[in-house]
Amino acid sequence: MTQPPQPPQQPPQQPQPQQPQPQQPAQQPPQGAFGAPTEPPPGGFGAPQDPPPGGYGYGAPTPPAQGGVPYGYPQTPPPPQGAPGAPGGPVAPGASGVQPGYGYPAQPGYGYPGQPGQPGQPPYGYPTQPMPPQGAGATPGGGSGGGKKLSAQTQIIIAAAVAVVLIIGGGIWFSSAGDDKADESKNTSSGATEGGTGGKDSDKGIGGGGTEEVPSNTRSRAAFQLPTPKVTDVTGVSGSWITDTAYVKTGINQIVGYDLDKGTQLWSVPLPGQVCAASRHVTEDGRTAVAFEAAKRTTADKYQSCTEIGALDLKAGKLLWTKSVTGSNAGDDKVRFDEITLSGTTVAAGGTDGGAAFDLATGAVRWKPEVSAEGCYDMGYGGGAGLVAARKCGSYDDPQISIETLNPLTGAPVSSFKMPAGVAYASVVSTDPLVVAADVGDTAGDGSGISDFFSIDRKTGKLLAKIPADADKYAARCGSTEVESCQKLAVGNGRLYLPTEGHEGGGEYGDTNEIVSFDLATGKNTSDRADAGDRYTMFPLRMDGGNIIAYKVPPYDKGGQIISIDGASFKETVLMDNPADEAIRDMETSFSADYAEIRYGGGRMFISETMLSKPSTSTLDDKSYLAVSFSTK
Repeated sequence: MTQPPQPPQQPPQQPQPQQPQPQQPAQQPPQGAFGAPTEPPPGGFGAPQDPPPGGYGYGAPTPPAQGGVPYGYPQTPPPPQGAPGAPGGPVAPGASGVQPGYGYPAQPGYGYPGQPGQPGQPPYGYPTQPMPPQGAGATPGGGSGGGKKLSAQTQIIIAAAVAVVLIIGGGIWFSSAGDDKADESKNTSSGATEGGTGGKDSDKGIGGGGTEEVPSNTRSRAAFQLPTPKVTDVTGVSGSWITDTAYVKTGINQIVGYDLDKGTQLWSVPLPGQVCAASRHVTEDGRTAVAFEAAKRTTADKYQSCTEIGALDLKAGKLLWTKSVTGSNAGDDKVRFDEITLSGTTVAAGGTDGGAAFDLATGAVRWKPEVSAEGCYDMGYGGGAGLVAARKCGSYDDPQISIETLNPLTGAPVSSFKMPAGVAYASVVSTDPLVVAADVGDTAGDGSGISDFFSIDRKTGKLLAKIPADADKYAARCGSTEVESCQKLAVGNGRLYLPTEGHEGGGEYGDTNEIVSFDLATGKNTSDRADAGDRYTMFPLRMDGGNIIAYKVPPYDKGGQIISIDGASFKETVLMDNPADEAIRDMETSFSADYAEIRYGGGRMFISETMLSKPSTSTLDDKSYLAVSFSTK
């Protein structure tokens, strides 16, 4: 069974530096309202900016398994949106995922906003201003504080010097601000002055090539809403996809295709049990893969084993085949799977019983779990452009994790990289280029599952760069036990794109953040930086060619946005601007950041749940949805 994520635990309160109280604006946001500087209402991403100490919102952590439950064992599912203790927070992906989307589009609330600077210091994410030239009382404008008037030639020289200082200062500030430890300085650089990793001369040839077009009118409308199915217990509903004709979403013991604009049901694929894992990857002809339970849940048996694998034709609305396997830790019983992915014509599923692979067209078994004297097994796989296994050996107290690039037809390793000591789980961010995330020695401290990223040569298994990702500064996140569940990040153009944590913006209230990047060849941060703008925070959803598609979490009085960031210039272009009407805004932000998926394509945006539970007995009249849609069509 897919191991549901745990409900976030509130991070410890941090002392806040004393700031002078700003004059109250003429119109304060309503108490508890989305975007206001108060504790947000439960269940919504895009909730109030500038949360109180203790942390909530964009960056809210996903906690580790409760009670010391060992990796791979079922854990208590988290409360869904609207439940007491459910994270609200700035994003709904999850994203999934959007997450991605991609299964969660995991993510916002990763952690909580970093500590603001001391009074008089610029907020995190903004460049410091260089000092003007000193000496002789000269000023660039030709005047002086009592000195001689400068000649025109001298003025030109000084003006040029100031311009150079401004350029250099703006390029290197983020680098120096992001590296507090001396041993991490080797992995960061302005990119504009070292090795050309981020200078615009080196950006030639990247960016562009995307298929998402700017609509004639970027103002969207609320297209349709899918009601929340009634369930009697926590139930996973991960999995959502967009085709040319349908929005496809996992339901209760079924997968359903809906009309893109009307939301009317086009087709339904009934299943013997509940979907427990869904691939984020889709072939060009519209095929994907899911894992599901062998039987329907009952009052007497609320949890069924996730043993069935199937291939789904999203365009035809048809289940192509179903299969299960036995072996390894499962003995004569069916192997249980926790996650599933797709690479080319290979469907690969993994879990604590080991990994198996199937032919996408026929369902023929390509490999299945085998007994290993060393206690090794494939925990899971990363798919897409390549197929990569996260393989675990050794004991629970002393695990050894290796990342293996596989031949997708045979499962034979092409290359292998051994993760450092102190890594119990690893997440595959991208298979080509190969990027892996891990929490080394449980040092992240925020439940994000990430302390470092590893850029690896997929052909040789050689480490190219280790990229420290300080949890206080960066807001991406990966699932604690699932190999392919990272969200709020993207890989493209030879770079890793990450959102920063929320921090004070330039307005009187409300947080903001940035998207920055790291060079995968060197591990150094580049000069790339896109600003969310006052009271917005944002995170990547996916790549579109060489451009980044990102979601902007709105303040309490505006709607969210989908933007495209040019991979070369980092210019932001709005693709969708959602309505600010309160009812529609509440609908958009009703999803919990950590347990929802965001999908965007062709001028349409879909936000959906990945986890449902029994309706709350609360007297609050909050509406809930399985999915909502926005469209510029």
